[in-house]
Amino acid sequence: MILDLSDDAKEYGRQALRAFESAGGDQLVQQAEAKPDTREGLVGGVLNELGAWDLDARTDADGLEAAAALCRSAGYWAVPYPVAERLARPTDLDVDGLVAVAPSQPTAAVGGLESRWAAVTLDGVRSVVTGYGATGPAFVTPLELAETDRDGAADLPLALVLPCWTLLGMVDRALELTIAHVSLRKQFGQTLSSFQGVQFQLTDAEVERSGLDILAKYALWSAGSGKPEALV
Repeated sequence: MILDLSDDAKEYGRQALRAFESAGGDQLVQQAEAKPDTREGLVGGVLNELGAWDLDARTDADGLEAAAALCRSAGYWAVPYPVAERLARPTDLDVDGLVAVAPSQPTAAVGGLESRWAAVTLDGVRSVVTGYGATGPAFVTPLELAETDRDGAADLPLALVLPCWTLLGMVDRALELTIAHVSLRKQFGQTLSSFQGVQFQLTDAEVERSGLDILAKYALWSAGSGKPEALV
């Protein structure tokens, strides 16, 4: 069992980080929140240049690791586009992406996009998205679904695991920004990072982040190996 990503996948992730930063970094999500219908235009070109949609996350181990690294980089910059959901797309449906939804009141962060979407529940029920409600905060919109089949069990691992890598990237950035803040901010003539209580909190946060990192890698390995643990 090798949980760490390959060197090639790590380098691909670093390239994606630089590409998203060059495209606007933190400004991307601010621009997209102001005009949700510009999301595709803001990051679509960058993802195409990275060859994101050429990755085979379903049948190729290297492609799966590269997809995870890309999702982590997208999460780091809070890229306003459902990268993980696009990479999880099923191969037997004529759609651009796949979202995991609840059977009642299904929603997804796909507002402002013109892509074709499929949805899958934890019970493996697959549907195609036929309509959308009003877009709310974080681009989340209610979905109107038309059931296609109940063969989505094989789709669930990617639909659940890849978004976790996006969240991992967000945690990476949050901790990095926190450390930078307490290293600069002063109180009583000392930086906040010099206080023992703050140091304890940062240590606890890093332990939690490291634990999430290991869990994400194990879930990715489980998904690539066809293990049921990917859904736990």
